Amino acid sequence: MTLVPSRLHIVTAFMILLVSGIASPAYADPCDELARSLSQQIDGLKVGGARGGIIYLQHPAATQASLGCHSRNRQGDFYAATNQKKPSADFTGFVASAVAQIFTIPKKDALRGVNRCLGRIGLLRGKDIKTRYRKLDINCAGTKTGTSVTVSRERDG
Repeated sequence: MTLVPSRLHIVTAFMILLVSGIASPAYADPCDELARSLSQQIDGLKVGGARGGIIYLQHPAATQASLGCHSRNRQGDFYAATNQKKPSADFTGFVASAVAQIFTIPKKDALRGVNRCLGRIGLLRGKDIKTRYRKLDINCAGTKTGTSVTVSRERDG
């Protein structure tokens, strides 16, 4: 008769483990959460598919946009491109909004860093500008068909 209660305890323990495994909350990838947060904060932004640690984004002001996820030595990056040689205020505003939210800096500072980089593209300094602003690595490239901006931050220590 002592075997029956021990079997009961084993079955009860198994049921508790089974229910706790089913009821545990699902945790989303931090990069997916960031992309979802960006789409909620920026008007017209749509989140596309994710491939190889990159989440593709769609916005009316940009022809291409993507969010690079965190890796071992990077805190992530943001890329946007437009078909215009001289980017519009909508494009720079979109880039600044996304950069401000991704890297948690004020939008005013993000806009200043992006405009500073884009302003340096030209005959004297060249078509590929690399600059740092507020611990962000900003790379602006101008081509015959348009302009692109990549913003990233190296991971501390």
